[in-house]
Amino acid sequence: MVDIGAKGQTAREAVARGFVTLRPETLRLIRDQAIPKGDVYAAARLAGILAAKRVHELVPLCHPLLITAAEVGFRPTRRPPGIEIESRVKITGRTGAEMEALAAVSVAALTIYDMCKAVDKGMVIGDVRLVFKAGGRSGTYRRPREAPPTVRA
Repeated sequence: MVDIGAKGQTAREAVARGFVTLRPETLRLIRDQAIPKGDVYAAARLAGILAAKRVHELVPLCHPLLITAAEVGFRPTRRPPGIEIESRVKITGRTGAEMEALAAVSVAALTIYDMCKAVDKGMVIGDVRLVFKAGGRSGTYRRPREAPPTVRA
């Protein structure tokens, strides 16, 4: 693990996004809360937040962080048919929250897949990326040509 002991504690946040491509019929079932396993968004939101809290157990050499806020949001799209996932994680600490935001999006996407696989086995998870980070020695990063973050933790 990298020694972060000499670094100062600062407020940090990270925003990540990803996309699950699925059939229009599956999107309608999600909207109508007709997926047999239950409320897809509620399950995926909770799974994403829990993943953010456990990154240090999942990714080797990640430091455990005290998360001060975490949120996962969803935006269904018709073209292409799918769901954009966005997470925001905030901490006060010595290292960033990028991995936590990326894990939240990834596990939320996996949960959407799990919840909907009985009706749509052709779903595709992709385009997981960091879109914003603030705080720490490297300062602020904004991914070029990316819409501003929408979820507020």
